[in-house]
Amino acid sequence: MTTGMAELRDKVVIVTGASAGIGEAVSRALGAQGARVVLAARRTARLDALKKEIESRGGTALAVTADITEEAARASLVMATMTAFGRIDALINNAGFGQRGPVETVPLDNIRGNFETNLFSLIGLTQLVIPVMRKQGSGRIVNIGSVAGRIARPLTSVYDATKHALEAINDGLRGELRPFGIEVVMIEPGFIRTEFLDVAQRLAEPVLDDPASPYARFMRDQHERLQHMLKYGASAAKVSDAIIKALTASRPKARYAVPAHARFFLVLRWALSDRALDWIVFRQMGLVR
Repeated sequence: MTTGMAELRDKVVIVTGASAGIGEAVSRALGAQGARVVLAARRTARLDALKKEIESRGGTALAVTADITEEAARASLVMATMTAFGRIDALINNAGFGQRGPVETVPLDNIRGNFETNLFSLIGLTQLVIPVMRKQGSGRIVNIGSVAGRIARPLTSVYDATKHALEAINDGLRGELRPFGIEVVMIEPGFIRTEFLDVAQRLAEPVLDDPASPYARFMRDQHERLQHMLKYGASAAKVSDAIIKALTASRPKARYAVPAHARFFLVLRWALSDRALDWIVFRQMGLVR
């Protein structure tokens, strides 16, 4: 929407991955600003609790239990939204998870699964929403990426690859959809205090629990360092603030990196040689001393 969404009241916004973390935080913020929020995630009880919370504060919310990796679930989500509200003003593609582990040992099925959730399902849902927005002549699609989408790291390169691919899709869509009044924006969070790392850690347990793995020590060291860095991480509400800016700006930026340390890392990516950046990243991951 080239004129922006300066007023969110009564705007219909779909949020995937709404049951926790960034999705939960931005859903609350949208509800507080009078948007009609469509909450999508797999965990029904959490969605229902969030819906009641938003409505108790005077907001409007629709909870749709959906696994967006399933084609039928994506179609049902869009249909439920259109049945309830008759339009879709914005889509926040937030659902995703992180697969940790060395490329050598992560099963291909796990890699495919990470791409299915973080990229292919996101594309599939976006494909369903675009015709609605094009018919309206307006819309805004906000994709939740990561600083990791521009700076890949050892032992998390599978997840990082999904976000690298999303960067390309986001850039392509931004040009394809602008003639129809649809804006596409990327949010690039850095270290954020959510459940995300706990889920990634559980997925990495096969390597961590294998004393014969040549990567086990590196994985443990990396986890300890990440836990330490999370002490300096931002809250999900900080990312929510950036999403609200992306939704309400009359001319949104192509990317919003949050918090400040995320912008700092991206400046390093631009300023340093690959060799110098490798040394910083590898040392941070405990791969060099």
